[in-house]
Amino acid sequence: MGLGARGRHEAGPYIIGVRKHILLYGLIGGALIVLLRVIEYRYLVVERSLEIYGGIVAALFAVIGIWLGRKLVRPRTEIIVKEVSVPARSVFVINEHKLDQLGITRRELEMLELLAAGLSNREIAEKVFLSENTVKTHLSRVFDKLGARRRTQAVQLGKQHGLLP
Repeated sequence: MGLGARGRHEAGPYIIGVRKHILLYGLIGGALIVLLRVIEYRYLVVERSLEIYGGIVAALFAVIGIWLGRKLVRPRTEIIVKEVSVPARSVFVINEHKLDQLGITRRELEMLELLAAGLSNREIAEKVFLSENTVKTHLSRVFDKLGARRRTQAVQLGKQHGLLP
């Protein structure tokens, strides 16, 4: 079952010939597959050329449109640097004379300060441990004493009278 020395010698050219045939058939098969793909591609391009060209043109216009849109609508940003001198902070002292003149109590002044800090009635009530109605009453008295109708106006008048920093 084994080949002798002479059998091995004679089998060598036979095996080389088989390998050449296998390689040749493999190359021919690969070439046929490539040829079929090219034919399929040509069929696709010829049959669907209008759709392909239309898609390419649409994509091109979309890219140009996006580019132009970004170029034309881009907000122009200008950076302006202006130096502003800020006066040194001094220690704020409440105008006691105006406080007595207006008749504002310490508790009402505390409500006005919290109002100036931007707190709502509910937040002021939570901060000073009072009911919201009590805070409304205090702020209503402050508004009357300052002659203000709105919260912002009360804060502005408080600053003008020297009650707020």
